[in-house]
Amino acid sequence: MEDNKIAVGLDIGTTKIVAMIGRKNEYDKIEVIGIGKAKSLGVKRGVVSNITQTIQSIQQAVDEAESVSGLKIEDVVVGIAGQHIRSLHHSDYITRNNADEVIDDVDIENLVNQVHKLVMLPGEEIIHVLPQEFKVDSQADIKEPIGMYGGRLEANFHVVVGQVSSIRNIGRCVKSAGLDLSDITLEPLASASAVLSQEEKEAGVALIDIGGGTTDLAIFKDGIIRHTAVIPFGGNVITDDIKEGCSIIEKQAELLKIKFGSAWPGENKETEIVSIPGLRGREPKEITLKNLSKIIHARVQEIIEHVYLEIKNYGHETAKGKLIAGIVLTGGGAQLKHLRQLVEYITGMDARIGFPNEHLAGDSDDALSSPAYATAVGLLMEGLEKDNKEETVEEVVEEVIVTTENEVEEVQQIVEERPKSKKKKSFFEKFTEGLKDFLDNAE
Repeated sequence: MEDNKIAVGLDIGTTKIVAMIGRKNEYDKIEVIGIGKAKSLGVKRGVVSNITQTIQSIQQAVDEAESVSGLKIEDVVVGIAGQHIRSLHHSDYITRNNADEVIDDVDIENLVNQVHKLVMLPGEEIIHVLPQEFKVDSQADIKEPIGMYGGRLEANFHVVVGQVSSIRNIGRCVKSAGLDLSDITLEPLASASAVLSQEEKEAGVALIDIGGGTTDLAIFKDGIIRHTAVIPFGGNVITDDIKEGCSIIEKQAELLKIKFGSAWPGENKETEIVSIPGLRGREPKEITLKNLSKIIHARVQEIIEHVYLEIKNYGHETAKGKLIAGIVLTGGGAQLKHLRQLVEYITGMDARIGFPNEHLAGDSDDALSSPAYATAVGLLMEGLEKDNKEETVEEVVEEVIVTTENEVEEVQQIVEERPKSKKKKSFFEKFTEGLKDFLDNAE
């Protein structure tokens, strides 16, 4: 790519695959240069079930994005979801050798590395280790322990775990489509960075991303991610119910849901009827909208109750864990009529629909600010953030290198010390590198 400030987000979903190319403009907003979309055929409930079809869909989305933008895509940031994702809480500590020195990055890295040694179930791998609060000696609730004195450093962690095979399958598809993986991110975290404000994360908020195959949940409080969950139901089960309940084909069920669907049955009168053409010479079917919304209501209620159970498990009803900002709904499923009212009714919490337009440049296409693109925008943001961090390190080194000959020794010393000041690789970066090596060796 000509411009290293360009990043690509690739959202491999159950219903669609989206490739989004973008860069930051002078106001630090995201300018989307190209977007490609393909029907996702090889993914079931967020997990790759047909490698060949998934590769074709990725290539189709990427080709479309390339022709719109006139750029060649080389590497992408990919989101991972699916019913195999689970999270757990764990606390761990290290005893420091020298309590007279202040705590630095290395101590925190040692502590995080220790959590990575947790024994998981066979075939599972730790994806994210997210520190919550730290405790230094006996002082608790510390947000940032760097620079403090102390002999024992302890922390609570939110650990996200996933199946190795599912992650490798996604890696394999991306690589076979002729792309490099620059990073992998948990999809609810990507959606959260696209639609949530910092104030909401501080006050306490639950993000519900209703996709085609899964519903992802991410809970933030005091600016820190507290809980994540993936529920294996999404918009597709609603379509299936309509298909079964009204005895029509899937394509018609999907159209009915989008055009006339509502999550609130009281809204429709008995007299509102929609006629659907019959298959090849058969009589058309007549369906009452009241019946349609009853079918949708039953399934949506089930999905929301599942999510609400997770919110309760996190501890929403305790004084400390109260989510003041309530719920934000995003993803393609959030476009269902009267969904917000139903969510507020079931949970008793405030709700709003999350649009990813806050971070997009003002002249962006309106279609991009649809909740269906929240994950893709979030993945694009992650990619651009990553580039920024790498650039700042390179700039520091370049500034140092332009010096006079008298300062050569000083330069060497700074360059030798530089790796210490460089941002530590997150586990995810190490994991992505490990995954790349594995895929290279597999060929």
